[in-house]
Amino acid sequence: MVGARVVEDWLRRAEQELEETQNLEDEIDRVNHRRSLQGIEFITSTDFMVSESSKSAFNQILEAIKAVNMIGLYEMPGVGKTTLAKEVGKHAREQKLFDKVVMFTMSQNPNIRTIQDKVAEMFGLNFRTNTEEGRAEELWVRLKAEKDILIIVDDLWEEFKLESSIGIPFGDDHKGCKILLTTRQQQVCSKMKCQKEIQLGILSKDEAWVLFRNQAGLEDDYSSLNEVAKEVAGECKGLPLAIVTVAKALKGESLDGWKAANQRFKDSRHLDNKEVLGGVLKPLKLSYDYLKKGKNQITENDIQMCFLLCSLFREDAEIRIEILIVCGIGVGLFPNASSTEDKRNEIGVALKKLQKSGLLLETDDAERIRMHDVVRDFAHWLTSTGENRFMVKDKLKEWPDMVESFEGYTAIALWNCSSNIKNFPDKVEFSKLKTLFIHREWKGDDLPEVSSTFFEEMKALQVLKLEGVYFSLKGFNSLPNLKTLWCEYCKLENFSSSLTNMRSLEILVLISTEIDEISEELVKLSTLKYLCLEDVEVEEEEEEEEEMKIPPKLVSRYNIDVGGLEFIFEEELTIRILRIENFSSLLSAFKNLFCNVGELKLKNVSGLKNILPSIGVLNGLTSLDLDSCVDMEFLTDITRDQGLIVAFSNLVKLKIETMVSLKGLCYGLSPSHHAIASLTRLKVVTIKSYDKLKTIFSPCLAQSMLCIEELHIEFCHGLEQVIGFVQEEEITKDQVSSSSSSNAGLQPISFPNLTRITITNCGNLKSLFPFGSVPVLPKLKYLEVQMNSKLEQVSELEDKPKVVAEEEMKFDKLEILSLEELPSLIHFAPKGCHFVLSALEDLKVRDCPKLTASFSIDSQEFLHCETKEYCILIIFFIESNQTIFTLALWFFAYNYSHRLM
Repeated sequence: MVGARVVEDWLRRAEQELEETQNLEDEIDRVNHRRSLQGIEFITSTDFMVSESSKSAFNQILEAIKAVNMIGLYEMPGVGKTTLAKEVGKHAREQKLFDKVVMFTMSQNPNIRTIQDKVAEMFGLNFRTNTEEGRAEELWVRLKAEKDILIIVDDLWEEFKLESSIGIPFGDDHKGCKILLTTRQQQVCSKMKCQKEIQLGILSKDEAWVLFRNQAGLEDDYSSLNEVAKEVAGECKGLPLAIVTVAKALKGESLDGWKAANQRFKDSRHLDNKEVLGGVLKPLKLSYDYLKKGKNQITENDIQMCFLLCSLFREDAEIRIEILIVCGIGVGLFPNASSTEDKRNEIGVALKKLQKSGLLLETDDAERIRMHDVVRDFAHWLTSTGENRFMVKDKLKEWPDMVESFEGYTAIALWNCSSNIKNFPDKVEFSKLKTLFIHREWKGDDLPEVSSTFFEEMKALQVLKLEGVYFSLKGFNSLPNLKTLWCEYCKLENFSSSLTNMRSLEILVLISTEIDEISEELVKLSTLKYLCLEDVEVEEEEEEEEEMKIPPKLVSRYNIDVGGLEFIFEEELTIRILRIENFSSLLSAFKNLFCNVGELKLKNVSGLKNILPSIGVLNGLTSLDLDSCVDMEFLTDITRDQGLIVAFSNLVKLKIETMVSLKGLCYGLSPSHHAIASLTRLKVVTIKSYDKLKTIFSPCLAQSMLCIEELHIEFCHGLEQVIGFVQEEEITKDQVSSSSSSNAGLQPISFPNLTRITITNCGNLKSLFPFGSVPVLPKLKYLEVQMNSKLEQVSELEDKPKVVAEEEMKFDKLEILSLEELPSLIHFAPKGCHFVLSALEDLKVRDCPKLTASFSIDSQEFLHCETKEYCILIIFFIESNQTIFTLALWFFAYNYSHRLM
């Protein structure tokens, strides 16, 4: 009984220590940067200036949301309304003032469906209806179920019925729903019946200078340069958007450069047009002009053109960088770049420069960029006259009045063209037009029809992007300069017979488009460098064959998607990529492509039991992605009578997901057939979501994978061993012999280049490494093992082999070790094995009540792990400098208390 009391006192002290440690961790969390919030990210902008005006408006908003349900924040463009609204949203989320905080942008031409989708995602709602009205009703009911909601409606241009159009209940319908809207005009606040109207003022002179100085990277001194810079800052009229863009444009300039910029401001008084763009027009013009500052005039002009191309897209659109690259290549940007890949890189660098200048904005998606609506207005002002004239129209209800001269336009973008426009004009005079976008409004099934003569007077056209249009390619003989053709949800007549007319075509993208056939004419396009066919429907397919005829000569350059839903623009346009999705027919149509495919993705492909021998050896393959191929049992299924076959000899990445019938990777592989599946170059393996798979790698396959760097296994509920044999009846005599010899000699499994292991949610997994051996992992940096309920040991102890006590095994590179929610875990290593974790920076052990491992720190501040019969687990959270330790004692003494008594 004395022992029991000692244990109880000990446990009580441990709980106190744990509570103090938790309090310390909470304090650290408050000091350090917080993780991104769920849903919309309310992140403080580095360009945001906390001013007296913004603080006053911020406090007024917080007070108002306690008392009223509709608040309006207004002021001229560029003053920082959106940024302040995000700050309010961030504060409300962090302080848990509301159950949900949602923010969306209305813009001048709001996309109701996109807004509804965004709100629904935040509330976990999957729409059952497809009409905007039906979706609004569903949202209304879902939002009514929440107690407290803050809805931030950004950039509202006019009175709008949030209740009926989107589905947002407020006021008497939902007193817990508060709305904060931002707008350029106070009268919008009045029309929306805001109970509190708040004006966000501009920055004071001193505040403006502090923001300007910080953005320009200037010292806080009284130098001559700063005196000139203060004059330039004054020209920005206290508007944060103008201050940031000008300061970034001039950052790093000499005194002469600053003087020239100041003089340019003084010489451009005619740009003061506050009715159109407030006070930002002149500062933005200066930033735009500075894009041309450089030694290579051609390059700088191309950067400006990249900026102007972004203005062709819809307001507030998150623009895919890949589409900009396609358009940029089409209009001939960076002509000195010798290859398509070089041009792609140059355009990518140009877009980065525009982001750094403040003229483009980042988004949550690294593959997309956005243009501030004020900057977009500025770009449209630039292209309203001069050499590059652009026309951008949204929600076009009828074809523009042809009385207006279209002669000078070089780029036209028509978005959401009404379905009422059944027929486009037979012919239009667009002799200088280089870029044309036509996008149909998605209402009804009828496609607007474009006649074959429509393009006849567009001889300069280089980029044509069409969505939801029915047209004939017969008129394309008049497009000798067309380089990029992008069609989505279109129907094309005379596709195969008209290909001969497109002799300059470099990029051809057909997505969810109906064509007549893919013929040999495609091969004759000698300039074609990139081809993407995604979910393409071929009219003349014979039903019994259901095969797409791929020209046999088109095997040296291609990027083809069949049946896919999303277009993925690859990093290298020249790589040979084949993605086949939602396909139930024979794959023989693609046999000419399989022989040298570089990247292959098969998703929802049925009837395929293996890759080899069904498809072939695929020795040119570098990446293989298999998803939901319901009939596949093995990657390779080899019998002895097939002799020596080498397959996958260049495979670097392997990803397999949701393959319900998969039994293993390679069947029939044995030591005598070591070269049959040559995975010696494999570096990254990802296995997800299997219920039947019991083992992944056979021993001889594992021993050949010397290049593997990353191993990720998730949600494989049937998995029992990472390395082991397939089902008993499939084990060959050679494999049995190999197993016996391995057990006898306890030969270690060596992965000399493995740096990262992640194994989570594998409910039947009992061990990671077989045969009682200590795995050799000299470069392992990251080991995460979580939520594997039956895992008892990291290294399996078959037949209880005796391991030399205190055998030391160093993991010199291991930086992060996470063992969490492993209720059955007993051994981290074989008994008596001793690990030195000299590089460890982060150790997390949680909910492992049976673990018999002792963690300790020596005089050199190295962490040691030793397996013992009973232990009190001591866990250190180690800072990266390895000199400061936050100590937490987690006692699992309760598990041993009965033994002590």
